[in-house]
Amino acid sequence: MCVPSPACHRLQIAAAATVMLAGVALSAAASAQESPPPPLAIVAVEVTPEDPGADTLCQLRVRVENRGERPVYALRFEVRLDGRSLPAYDQQLYYQQLPAGEVSEVRLFNFWTTETGRPAPADGKLRVEVVLGEASWLTVTEEQDPGSEQPVEVWTPAGAVGGLPVSRTVELEL
Repeated sequence: MCVPSPACHRLQIAAAATVMLAGVALSAAASAQESPPPPLAIVAVEVTPEDPGADTLCQLRVRVENRGERPVYALRFEVRLDGRSLPAYDQQLYYQQLPAGEVSEVRLFNFWTTETGRPAPADGKLRVEVVLGEASWLTVTEEQDPGSEQPVEVWTPAGAVGGLPVSRTVELEL
């Protein structure tokens, strides 16, 4: 204890603030340790050819791991070449089903290493970043088609996948 005075009061306030900040830091650290990894992860970005030159048309594929317990679909990607977003992905959803517990390949749009307005990088290294910004869980059922003897697979959206966006970047030598 200290004798009541302005200096003592400031000391008490500083001590209380220190205790509060320590509590907040411990709480944040505990919640960071407790939060599970996102249910979806981009495990690979594959560009073909592996060693493109300027003005080269490249194929782009990603491998996405679905760590969830249900399939996902309605994937929205963003692709950036050296930080510039490709407009082809602005309004595009991929309705490919990615089964639970598996790594699936998704073929994205081809791209040119250089274009008008996007010259070759000065350092000769093209950075390709793929961002998976959103996806939906999916419930798949089979129902009997009244006009046929064959069952029909029915896809029903089951909510947005949390933990997104996730991304992965590869660097290509031109």
